Amino acid sequence: MPDMDTSAPLLDVSSVAKSFTMHLRGGLRLPVVANVAFTVHPGECVVLGGPSGVGKSSILRMVYGNYAVDAGQILVRDQTTQEMADLATGDPRLVLDLRQNSIGYVSQFLRAVPRVSALDVVAEPLVTRGVERNVATSRAGEMLERLNLPSALFTLPPATFSGGEKQRVNIARGFITDHPILLLDEPTASLDAANRDVVVAMIKEKLGVGTAILGIFHDIPVREAVATRIIDVSAFSAREAA
Repeated sequence: MPDMDTSAPLLDVSSVAKSFTMHLRGGLRLPVVANVAFTVHPGECVVLGGPSGVGKSSILRMVYGNYAVDAGQILVRDQTTQEMADLATGDPRLVLDLRQNSIGYVSQFLRAVPRVSALDVVAEPLVTRGVERNVATSRAGEMLERLNLPSALFTLPPATFSGGEKQRVNIARGFITDHPILLLDEPTASLDAANRDVVVAMIKEKLGVGTAILGIFHDIPVREAVATRIIDVSAFSAREAA
């Protein structure tokens, strides 16, 4: 693998625009954001700020390839080649490759597969990257222990868990890999104070090894503890400009 230039951004978003078409309302076009532009470098935690509904989650989903863009570029540094790849092209193979090797994501809600244990849910990203299952499962257990999930729940499917328990499984799954870019969508929203502190420590450890983090944190103490820079998404709001 080529050496990484720590002075170069891992994520470079430029001139990105997004709108939604309301097909049930005669094709009404609803603009969301326009001219979105920012970079995230190794070791930075860039926080998307601004009021609810301004487009923060939409930006995060575009960066992960869940939402298509209307215009612009989302350049992601490929961990394998160290070249910048434009995720905004929407090429499904490219999106899947970048997700496996370059971009991790902790969403607000865990999409739990029925009858799959919490250990297997957390270990799965490592298994898909070629880590032996027993090693991956052992590391998954360590992550869940750190997040104070009762060991009695490890072999149970998370679909039956409480909201906070599900979120801890979600966090463990997102943090278990070494993706150079990590997207966080309100990771501590369902957690108590003790587990919020654990997640803050985990975020700082990621930053310490050069991970580039882009996140949304409505929890002000958490945001103040981890943010290296805050971007006011209101500046990109197409609704305000319309």
